[in-house]
Amino acid sequence: MKLQDHDLTIRSITQEDTHTLWALGYRDNLEWMKWDGPYFNNPIYTWEEYCQKVAPKVINNPRYGALLYQGEIIGIMASYWEDGDLENWLEFGLSIFVDSIWGQNIGTRACRLWISYLFDLFPDIVRVGFTTWSGNIRMMTVGEKLGLQEEARIRKVRYYNNRYFDSMKYGVLRTEWRKE
Repeated sequence: MKLQDHDLTIRSITQEDTHTLWALGYRDNLEWMKWDGPYFNNPIYTWEEYCQKVAPKVINNPRYGALLYQGEIIGIMASYWEDGDLENWLEFGLSIFVDSIWGQNIGTRACRLWISYLFDLFPDIVRVGFTTWSGNIRMMTVGEKLGLQEEARIRKVRYYNNRYFDSMKYGVLRTEWRKE
């Protein structure tokens, strides 16, 4: 897999990428974790844990991609089946580890490529979407810019920093996406 939009690339994750992805995501800067479901208190993996728990799942898996900007890895794209083995409800995620490039429209561009790719990869699915929280204004903006519908707002179910936030679901149907 290799998706391209000028200086932005999403490609298959290789064994050679794993140390860079681990270093960016779990060693160098953890700012991204404050926006990626921080209420879950996800683990900060050591290199050894990353090699055991994450790398085998993402290497050469078409549902994951390394996100590169100007030729450098900056993050990861992912997708997963919300409904498990039924495989009708596809959700995706984006993590940009390099916070110095946030706010430059890279997430929107990456998600545009990724949504089209997912519809091509899974020709039988009729909808693609993502879930975020009302504290992550940037990700909500990505959904709005791309024309995804706010499909659900589950009020006050995400507790973070002594405050309640809404869980937000965005989605787009294949027929809506292909019209763009």
